Amino acid sequence: MSTPPPQDPYGPRPPEHVPPGATTHRFQAAPGPEARRPGGFRRGFGFGLGASLGATLVLGAAAVLGAVALAVGLTAGAAGLAGAVSGGDGDAVTETVWGEPTATGRLLAVPVTGTILGGEGDGATFGAATYGYEVARAIDALGPEDADGLVLEMNTPGGTIHGSRAIADAVDRYRERTGHQVTAFVQGLSASGGMYAMAGADDVVLDHGSLVGSIGIISGPFSRYRDVTGIPGSLLEPGVTTEGGITQEYLSRGTGKDFGNPYRDMTAEERAVWDAMLDREYAAFVSWVSQARGIPEETITGQLGAHLYDAQTAVDNGLADAVLGSHEAYIRAAERAGTDPADTRVDRVVGPSAWESLLGASAEDDQGAVLERGRSVVCAGGPVVLAFHGDLAAVCQQG
Repeated sequence: MSTPPPQDPYGPRPPEHVPPGATTHRFQAAPGPEARRPGGFRRGFGFGLGASLGATLVLGAAAVLGAVALAVGLTAGAAGLAGAVSGGDGDAVTETVWGEPTATGRLLAVPVTGTILGGEGDGATFGAATYGYEVARAIDALGPEDADGLVLEMNTPGGTIHGSRAIADAVDRYRERTGHQVTAFVQGLSASGGMYAMAGADDVVLDHGSLVGSIGIISGPFSRYRDVTGIPGSLLEPGVTTEGGITQEYLSRGTGKDFGNPYRDMTAEERAVWDAMLDREYAAFVSWVSQARGIPEETITGQLGAHLYDAQTAVDNGLADAVLGSHEAYIRAAERAGTDPADTRVDRVVGPSAWESLLGASAEDDQGAVLERGRSVVCAGGPVVLAFHGDLAAVCQQG
């Protein structure tokens, strides 16, 4: 009787895709009882379209801009790399973005771009997104021999708490497991959940003009329709008419099953329960950044707050270590990794082309079944606790 092949603990992997000009490098898991199957990003951080249900805790550095508020974390930026896809038999697709491809020293660059989600169940945004669990799996698959160090390339407004913390924990495990240095290089924005993800890096370098900060959390919107006189809308064009107007409220820190009902006021008890949740998440966020960056908690809560800071001010406040352009940043990372910058390359994990990613909001598994990605939890419409900065409409609009 034949023995069935072992199952991949992370599930089926999509077909191999190698972008033009890219190369494949094998990730071998570190030996030991907790060794993981070699492989980089199984489905990676991608983006797609669809519909998603439910609400979750989300990290993001958010300032209330029009309809959205920012509050937990310090990473962010615009959309970027679509997703990293593992190749055949544990190979991860990478491309050399700095240095000579034949250099003996090697740094692995992992992009953290767009909204930070947790896993596939969080859906996807219209713009690029990073799936924190996939990033963590890729980092956990690295052993000391796979690279001389790790570079997190940050450009994100933040996102979910669990996705951001997954990256942060994986960075800690990598440093402990390999003894190698981790550099976070911010290219544009690292707000809220981004700060959460990168705070534990050994070195935080900001490109010129970059912004970091927004250590805080926010939840909402909570809508209130006062003195409703009619609901004349249809499925295609919903509408409500009121005499008292419509208001929306955000909380920046149950009992009632219809909590969030826009047709009644929030009760004091509901507010207290939600505020307590925000307090716990905010305290955990502040504690993490405080320990990782060596900044007293009272300085974060009383002085830095949830503001965004320019690059040099961030360095002055201890949120970052240096302001450098990309070339100088990679040289600094190579030196910290103990390699000769003249004989070191930076290999970035890459994914499908933007066109493929737009069309490939779904991937096929080994049986040809379609794995669809739904709309992100940050776009689902219900109140979520965010570590996010910016206008959610930019990542949630679908046309």
